[in-house]
Amino acid sequence: MNGTKQEKYDRAYLRMAREWGKLSHCKRKQVGAIIVKDRMIISDGYNGTPTGFENYCEDEEGYTKWYVLHAEANAILKVASSTQSCQGATLYITLSPCRECSKLIHQSGIKRVVYQTAYKDDSGLRFLERAGVVIDHLPILEEMA
Repeated sequence: MNGTKQEKYDRAYLRMAREWGKLSHCKRKQVGAIIVKDRMIISDGYNGTPTGFENYCEDEEGYTKWYVLHAEANAILKVASSTQSCQGATLYITLSPCRECSKLIHQSGIKRVVYQTAYKDDSGLRFLERAGVVIDHLPILEEMA
């Protein structure tokens, strides 16, 4: 991809995901996700605690609380409670998915994942590739910061 129309859309959606991640109250990492289907945003999400819980994602020692939802999980769950479907959609996310979220991505019918930064554990990406999900790593350049 070198300046194609699709790459321009991909970069724009990733920038939106990054902005959405800034809404997270998590201190360790702020992650944003956008789900696009038929060139329309059908969902968004960022990492954080479930509805009705305190907004603090880390405990007193600075560790992430076990019940914090990841950005892509929040976005997929938002679609699940709507009339939309993720079938054939693209997920734009600022951090590549963990192994748990990769199962949700595959099972929800998402067919493509575009991510900005690689997570330390790539087993989620390997699982998605094995499942036939198209993976694109698209680092956001500094001039887009």
